[in-house]
Amino acid sequence: MESLTEHDKKLVQRSFTHIAPQNEDIAAVFYARLFELDPDIEHLFSTGLDVQRAKLMRMMADLVNALDAPEALSQSMRELGKQHVSYGVHDKHYATVGEALIWALRKVCPAVMTPTVTQAWEKTYALFAELAISGAH
Repeated sequence: MESLTEHDKKLVQRSFTHIAPQNEDIAAVFYARLFELDPDIEHLFSTGLDVQRAKLMRMMADLVNALDAPEALSQSMRELGKQHVSYGVHDKHYATVGEALIWALRKVCPAVMTPTVTQAWEKTYALFAELAISGAH
């Protein structure tokens, strides 16, 4: 995996200030795309989608803020990965989630998600997924 640079972190953090106000639309588009990509994933969500959408956006905000605290980020993501095992999440699901997330961000915030910003988000998500998967094992 290509490492996350300070520039990538700043691009993600700056872009998130424009993305966050669109949180409801992003979450709705994200879950629709996720279930389109892999309908079997839907059974992993025991809470209602309204609750899940709010959790997603809170978690994204927390993770974006934690980019400046690598140890805290690493610990949080490993714990999240460990917790998600009990929900039935498998390693393969992280790629699908990443694809749906980037797609949703680009769909809802096309002006913000330039190619450079998109690449920074892809690298950031890859880091999140790598840490979560390591926590799951």
